Amino acid sequence: MKQIKSIMLFSFFVLGLFTTVFSQVLMPEVVISAMRYKYLSAVDNRELPQPVRILEHQAASYDVKNSEYYDDEYEEYNISFYLPAGYVLATYNKDGKLLRTAERFKNVALPKSVAQSLVKRYPHWDIPKDVYRVTYEDDKGATKVWKVLLKQGEKRLKVKLDDEGEFTTKL
Repeated sequence: MKQIKSIMLFSFFVLGLFTTVFSQVLMPEVVISAMRYKYLSAVDNRELPQPVRILEHQAASYDVKNSEYYDDEYEEYNISFYLPAGYVLATYNKDGKLLRTAERFKNVALPKSVAQSLVKRYPHWDIPKDVYRVTYEDDKGATKVWKVLLKQGEKRLKVKLDDEGEFTTKL
């Protein structure tokens, strides 16, 4: 009787393994849409907080030609994307190409490289305010700047860093 149970258990195991290996798993349909990858790769930093990434992806995926504002008479379209943390002002040409953006975000989480640079140079200072600014131009790429207010007791200091954590100038 024990052998029969062992044989049955082994049979179920083999049948399960066979079904798993040789069965076809149906996955949901994947739709790949054309986005402005040049823009996304220029502004992308995986460490950026979600509000920044959300608005940048909205700007990248916006279809000006299918918008209610589209009229082939105009050469450029200025479209704004807003969240409480910041905004992206994007300019598209009449063909839907993203030409440039101006982006500004207030008091969002600093990326690791920026935070580490600040802690290294200004230990024991608090960061009450920060502003992240991005300017993108199709032919020049993106410029990313962090403006940070530092505070230690009654002392206040404003500094400016790039997205790699390199100090550019004091404000």
